[in-house]
Amino acid sequence: MSGGSAFENAFVYLNDPLSWTGEGRILDLLGDHLWMTLVAVVLAAVVSLPIGVWFGRTGRGGGVVIATANLTRAVPTLALLYIFTAGLGLGQWPTILAVAVFGVPPILSNTWTGLREVDPAARDAGAGMGMSSARLLREVELPLALPLIAAGVRTAVVQIVATVSLASLVGGGGLGLIISNGLFTQRWGQALAGALLVVVVCLGLEALLGAAQRFLTPPAMRAAARTGG
Repeated sequence: MSGGSAFENAFVYLNDPLSWTGEGRILDLLGDHLWMTLVAVVLAAVVSLPIGVWFGRTGRGGGVVIATANLTRAVPTLALLYIFTAGLGLGQWPTILAVAVFGVPPILSNTWTGLREVDPAARDAGAGMGMSSARLLREVELPLALPLIAAGVRTAVVQIVATVSLASLVGGGGLGLIISNGLFTQRWGQALAGALLVVVVCLGLEALLGAAQRFLTPPAMRAAARTGG
């Protein structure tokens, strides 16, 4: 891809069938990228959801937990990535663990907020019907908190899928490999194409998860949000 602007070369790269199929090509790297994103989001959710539910229900220490979790946003991503690489070696897992750390704050804070904002009248009604604490959580509190929890997961996914691009720096693959290879070989069109692919994946997941969030929001809550009630 010599000659022409970076945008022209990116267009040529993305329209070349050889760029898409085969080992180390776009579709192969996209699969790795989405796999690392999925595992990182699951790890972040496994850590943050139970903590958020516990503190959200008890109302104790939630502010401290969320403030502590938010401190992770001040940690340089590359520093965390190289720390995990030093302990685990090259590959996908250092990236997965590093980006999972950044998925904890939005899920944790939204879970805590969602549980704290459940209408006390709904809790009282459930308790008045003789619901156990576990049943009250399962059938009343979590359904009402689900839209906010889904919003936290949505934010985490978008952050993680963008940050996973750094996996190429530690031998983890993903779409970031297209960007780094383009930069290292001064093929600016290829680097731009890789960046555009990451943007498209982020926007696509954002739209998909936004639709899922709307679906999970009860109609009455959607109506109240539209009317400001």
